[in-house]
Amino acid sequence: MRLIRIVLSGCLLLLVKQITFAQNSQIRKWAEEELLSSPALRQAHTGICIYEPATGKYWYSYQDDHYFTPASNTKIFTLYTGLRLLGDSLPAMRYLETDSVLYVKGTADPAFLHPDYTLQPAWQLLQQTNKRITIVPTVTENKRFGPGWAWSDYQDYYQSELNDWPMYGNVAHIRHHGDTTTIYPRMFSDTAHFSFQRDDSLEELLAERDERSNRFSLTFNGNDRSVQEAEVPFITGNAGDLAYRLQDTLHKPVTVLTDGTVLPSTAFTLLKGIPADSLFLPMMHRSDNFFAEQTLMMCAARLWDTISTDRIIELMGKSFLANLPDTPKWVDGSGLSRYNLFSPRDFVSVLSDMYKTYPAERLYALFPTGGKGTLRNYYKQQFVHAKTGTLSGCVALSGYLVTKKNKTLVFSVLVNNHNNSATNVRRTVEHFLTQVWEKY
Repeated sequence: MRLIRIVLSGCLLLLVKQITFAQNSQIRKWAEEELLSSPALRQAHTGICIYEPATGKYWYSYQDDHYFTPASNTKIFTLYTGLRLLGDSLPAMRYLETDSVLYVKGTADPAFLHPDYTLQPAWQLLQQTNKRITIVPTVTENKRFGPGWAWSDYQDYYQSELNDWPMYGNVAHIRHHGDTTTIYPRMFSDTAHFSFQRDDSLEELLAERDERSNRFSLTFNGNDRSVQEAEVPFITGNAGDLAYRLQDTLHKPVTVLTDGTVLPSTAFTLLKGIPADSLFLPMMHRSDNFFAEQTLMMCAARLWDTISTDRIIELMGKSFLANLPDTPKWVDGSGLSRYNLFSPRDFVSVLSDMYKTYPAERLYALFPTGGKGTLRNYYKQQFVHAKTGTLSGCVALSGYLVTKKNKTLVFSVLVNNHNNSATNVRRTVEHFLTQVWEKY
């Protein structure tokens, strides 16, 4: 009887190996004969990793130990960091109340006065106090832009400046309708900051900002009567500029602590802000670069007196990411930098740990799926929950795939140095992953 059990066990193990090999063989055929040899990817640098966490087996890998610029797939590592370090809610502000003064310190919370959020704990505290409001500048090692960012994108909505106390998402919101044009914050609405002109040859609204000052201009087509909106980042400046913006919004005096008074950090109370997932969701679905960068800064603000993205990345590398198969070069939270270098199996490793640590329902809600967010034009069958990534010459997709037979796979497909359209690359990858979904 024991001999029979041993034989059956051996046969079962052999069968599992044969099934796994058959799966790899079929996927390899699709990858090599269709995906990698397609016009969109034939001359590109491509890496693929497909893993099944239930069995601990890799279904297919191709150059998965090579390094790639992952574009916004970097936000997967940012999300992982936020989940590990921020807890259930964002740090809205640190404050210290005395008999006559409310001292406040920024914690890099990007939701403060952001139009997407009605819950504003920090704003309510500032608005309700009768005490003098004094800003205690937060020590930050970050610069206003991340390393390797394109300097010429300073006025593009996706590259807002980074700072310890954002307001309004650090962008000026411009709205034009008929003969009416408004800009918010209101401090930019005077003629010293804002000008506009008509050009009926334009096909769309043109909103710009001077490179070195908060002087905005708008050019519009007077024959277009539709409601048109634009967002242009403003220069955040120093603590004095922050105080001026707060004072203008609160309609009460706001000062900056400059007399050398030492206030120990332990004396400050951390004010909890909005639920963390309410920030993570738009960060992942619309690939919000600003939210991603500020997430790493909030993690630092929660742990230390100093805000430093570099220190948070170093901390993660020595703790939760210490056992990655490949050591990445990770420099920012959004993936705007081309200095970032990750391997496909690094993404699979982090995604697998997230899948093991957090409920699938929560993860699937945070990641875009077919027809939603950055995947709104792809994967209509909604069998993937994945993060996209796009830079010139770079297309990435990493996340979770649930097959027709209800097998959960973790995957990463990174494509660099393609000379085709991003849409063609995405469609080719979509066809490949759809075959995996249908077959298994």
